[in-house]
Amino acid sequence: MAAGVRPVTPPRSDPLVGLPLLEDLPEVRGRRVLVRADFNVPLRWPDGPEGSAEVADDFRIRAAMPTVDWLTGHGAEVTICSHLGRPQGRQDHRFEMTPVRARLAELAPGVELMDNLRFDPGEKADDPAFVDRLVSGFDSYVNDAFGVSHRAHASIVGPPARLPSAAGRLLAREVEALGGLLAHPARPFVAVVGGAKVTDKLGILRSLLDSVDRLIVGGGMAFTFLAAQGHAIGESLFDASALPSCRTLLAEAGDRVMLPVDVVVKRVTPGGGEEIEVVGPDLPDDSVGLDIGPRSAQHFAAVVAEAKTVFWNGPMGVFEDPRFAAGTYAVARAIAGGCGFSVVGGGDSVAALDQLGLAGQVDFVSTGGGASLELLEHGDLPGLVALRHAPNAAADR
Repeated sequence: MAAGVRPVTPPRSDPLVGLPLLEDLPEVRGRRVLVRADFNVPLRWPDGPEGSAEVADDFRIRAAMPTVDWLTGHGAEVTICSHLGRPQGRQDHRFEMTPVRARLAELAPGVELMDNLRFDPGEKADDPAFVDRLVSGFDSYVNDAFGVSHRAHASIVGPPARLPSAAGRLLAREVEALGGLLAHPARPFVAVVGGAKVTDKLGILRSLLDSVDRLIVGGGMAFTFLAAQGHAIGESLFDASALPSCRTLLAEAGDRVMLPVDVVVKRVTPGGGEEIEVVGPDLPDDSVGLDIGPRSAQHFAAVVAEAKTVFWNGPMGVFEDPRFAAGTYAVARAIAGGCGFSVVGGGDSVAALDQLGLAGQVDFVSTGGGASLELLEHGDLPGLVALRHAPNAAADR
């Protein structure tokens, strides 16, 4: 066995098992099918906030087309429902589905789109009365909204208790790709986790340590881990409440956890200007760490390049600022250029790939950042559980 590669542990159960697929639906020809999609897309207002909105990025709409095409190709009458933004359970013109409906009409003429689900407080409350209204008149239900399947909302967990149901093509692909990381990853398996808040990701870090050979931690969350090791972190992002958990995790993981060995910091000069420099791993008191340093980026990239399986969620720094983007870009290039099976989730990670034109060089780009982390942490999601209990779900599949 190669150095640094752990023995394969017994795989966790495959979340795809027992999930009814489109082919498991009753005959759909001439029937009405309700599809829950994730059309929570970014909008832009070319003429200002009072003008008409347009879809700024239609990736999520296009991602639902394999499911829509299968259903319409088999003669179904398809209606889609989705949320958009956070309207707080009331009508809000900023989150009208009009621009989404216009783009959908171009991609799938004749397919209807309901109003924003979250205009009704019953959606987030999983109100049975809201579910009854939602499914009224429909013969079958399809969940193709992986990005919100970790939410026990009415449109996710309600319909499968009332209608024959199935996972759409996108949902099934997400579960298959992420479930493969849980059940049978090729080794070495490397996970790269970044982002700002360590408390949001302690659970997934613990879970990943059950499976991975190396766990790379970057972004703002890395500074709490560095502090747990006794390093000075200046004025960098820090969560004192997470220190005990970070110490425990590091003690249990040993050298399988990789932290930055140098950091790109910003310091405010006496005259009010800014200085950018590379220091570390100990930071000056008056500095803020905003990216991993070049030695860390090189080391992380080398480990990623040798991996047979890679999962990445979260940037290595504040990559929106070009001065602090090098670490995130180095990881993105290493993942895209590697020979292993690569899965990337989370909006910031996907955005970095898009900025570099590398999204097409990654094996799987997840549409659900939070949902992908929940699935990897817990091995299941409320939306998947609901589908497995649909009336047409085979008990022994």
